[in-house]
Parts: sequence; structure tokens; C-alpha cells
Amino acid sequence: MKVYKFTFSLFGINTYVTVDEATRSCAIIDPGMINEEERGAMLNFVAREKLTVTHVINTHMHIDHAISSEWCRREFNVPLLAHEGDFALGLDMKRQAQMFGIPVEVLEPQATRYLQEGDVIEVGEGRLEVLHVPGHSPGSVVLYDPAGGYIIAGDVLFEGSIGRTDLPGGNHRQLLSGIKEKLFALPDTTAVHPGHGPATTIGRERLSNPFLR
Repeated sequence: MKVYKFTFSLFGINTYVTVDEATRSCAIIDPGMINEEERGAMLNFVAREKLTVTHVINTHMHIDHAISSEWCRREFNVPLLAHEGDFALGLDMKRQAQMFGIPVEVLEPQATRYLQEGDVIEVGEGRLEVLHVPGHSPGSVVLYDPAGGYIIAGDVLFEGSIGRTDLPGGNHRQLLSGIKEKLFALPDTTAVHPGHGPATTIGRERLSNPFLR
């Protein structure tokens, strides 16, 4: 599947749309649109590319990744997928907004399917495999497209860095272990599309990421 990236204003969040070009089906991953202008950009993209949204997926339920998840679920009338480990974070969305001084109405996301390690999400003829890699949050997942040769990493792995673990539910040792055991088991050429910042590769991070050497 082809990956399109949007970077929105709330903490520079990367929102991704994975598109199966054969069927024009797509999944919206980590909807970080904070206002009507940003939501309009997503609507215009879907319409312009003649896409059918089949899923909304959250890598985790921190507010920057999930602030428009419920809006997307309702707007496109599709399932919202997330790991059950982040259920409490989803219910806590309004408090997260208050904590960060975000002055907008927040709809608490209502997941319609809970993801587990090893699940496969079918998007048209494309497939995303679910890797549960907790540590940044209890329910953090990474989405792997083996045919496309990439992962959507959320806030698990970044170029030269890893996700912070000082937020509620974080666990530094667990995060390091998950990256080394699950992500570093992937081919070096696997592209890493993180929740913030530029893309990288598994091979590059294996060799040079100072948190993982």
C-alpha cells in the first residue's frame, strides 16, 4: 500500500493514510487534525483521490494522535481500531486536553474493535500486521505492511530516538525490549514512518540510534 503523510499543528503530529491503489480503499492512522481547516484538508484529500475510507486506526490514544479519531469514525462511518491497553487513555481525552491547554471540544474516541498482537487489518487488497510494542503507552501498536516494506511506528521509534516513557503507563525497559525483539527483527530496509519527525529505516536505527545501542 502507498503511504501519504500529513503533518498537523498539534505537536507536529504525523497522520498517515495508507491506500490500496487497486481498490482505492484506505485507512486513516492517528487522526491529529485539531480544527476545521485541518479536517477539511483530510476530507478534500479523500475526495480528490477518490478514496473509500474503511478503517480509522490509532497506534495509541495520546491526544495528539487521537483528537480527531471519533470525528473520523462518525464522518466516514467506519470502525475505529485501537489496543485495549489504551482504553483508559481514550476515556481520559478531555483531561488530556485540559492538561495541555488545548481549547477545543474533544470527542472521546469510541473504539469499535480492540487490536491484539498478530492481528491483520485488511484494507482493500492490502494488509497491515499489528505488533504490540508497549512502553510509550500500555496499548502502543506498530502497523507493519510487509508487502510495502514499511511500518507506521506511532511514538515507539523515531529517527535517532524513541518514545518518551515518563507519561502515565510508560515503561522504559519494556519499550526498549519491544523495539529490539519485534522491530529489529524486521528487514533493515523496512521504512519507519514515525508519529513525529522524518522517516528512517530499521537498519539505520539499529546501527546509530543512541537509545538502542
